[in-house]
Amino acid sequence: MSKSILTGRLAKWALLLNQYEIIYISAKAVKGQALADFLADHPILADWKISDDLPDEDMFYINIFPKWTMFFDGSARGDGAGAGVVFMSPQRQILPYSFQLSELCSNNVAEYQALIIGLQMAINMEIIAFEVYGDSKLIINQLLTKYEVMKDDFVPYFRLATQLLQRFEAVTLEHVPRKENQMADTLANLASSTTLREDEAADVPVCQIWVIPLITEMLLDDINVISVLSVDVEEWRQPLIDYLEHGKLPDDHRHRSEIRRRAPHFLYYKETLYRRSFEVVLLRCLGEEETNQAMEEAHSSVCRAHQYGPKLHFQLKRMGYYWPSMVKDCLEHAKRCQACQFHANFIHQPSEPLHPTAASWPFDAWGLDFVGSVAPKSYAGEGYILAATDYFSKWAEAIPLR
Repeated sequence: MSKSILTGRLAKWALLLNQYEIIYISAKAVKGQALADFLADHPILADWKISDDLPDEDMFYINIFPKWTMFFDGSARGDGAGAGVVFMSPQRQILPYSFQLSELCSNNVAEYQALIIGLQMAINMEIIAFEVYGDSKLIINQLLTKYEVMKDDFVPYFRLATQLLQRFEAVTLEHVPRKENQMADTLANLASSTTLREDEAADVPVCQIWVIPLITEMLLDDINVISVLSVDVEEWRQPLIDYLEHGKLPDDHRHRSEIRRRAPHFLYYKETLYRRSFEVVLLRCLGEEETNQAMEEAHSSVCRAHQYGPKLHFQLKRMGYYWPSMVKDCLEHAKRCQACQFHANFIHQPSEPLHPTAASWPFDAWGLDFVGSVAPKSYAGEGYILAATDYFSKWAEAIPLR
């Protein structure tokens, strides 16, 4: 009411209440006033101190997963490749593992092999959260999505490692320099070399392993798979023929009721199924292959009328044919016709921007909107609303309807 320009209902109220010399003051925030009144009614004592003790402190706890640490490294040489994985438990216990890769590969593939082997071992050990350290900056940044996987050879290993990382509650990946990853590097070099010098000793068992990513799962997005299945589609006429000739009904209860309801409209005579139309004309029922041939003949071969969908449907019924999805099939067949695409009636009028219409005086133009259905309904059973809005004054009227 304090605005300089008022329209509509507010203007009417302002004129009626102007004779009483009423002054309108905007209401302030109620929330701030309520807080101020509460603090005024409950003053804090001067010697009051904040208590750090929590009531029922035995009921409060924080569940923190014990974090493990894993170092991985892969090494490839001319005569072999190896992988080293070192686990460190929360109690600072060291668990070293070394693997000899059974196939020759590049150094980056060996790094991926070491990481995947370590992740699979962590899953078998039921580790929930752990930190992963590796000296391969390329692999760490690829898994952190900082680098893009450019080579196709790395894509299966990258996707397999990503899937394995998603199975943990909390995993952090960090790159460490090679000098800080000496234990895993030593195990990788130990596995890649088949022999040791006389002055070297190792108590770590070495076994052969090779991780093969599942191509069907990893590269499914990159491979176009075409599968051909032979499906026996039930002819829509067969249940009706079985019921009219032998009285046989399907096992499904709903299908059985539908056959009984539709059967009086059909006639089976001399191994041909007919349907009685509203004009008491027998229409021959067609199968799937016969419907395509009939639409092709009626649309562009014998008749060559190139009718649009509803006209084609009417033409086929006049020719004495019927199948359940006639209307939909005729519409789709007419849309797929190439000749109709070229020779259809096109609108050659140039496009123009829209021109909004402005109302010149009140109640010159109205906008109507029908809302419904509204649930739950009113006591009078009204479940719809007819809303009308005046374009000039934005005056709105609403009428409930049943």
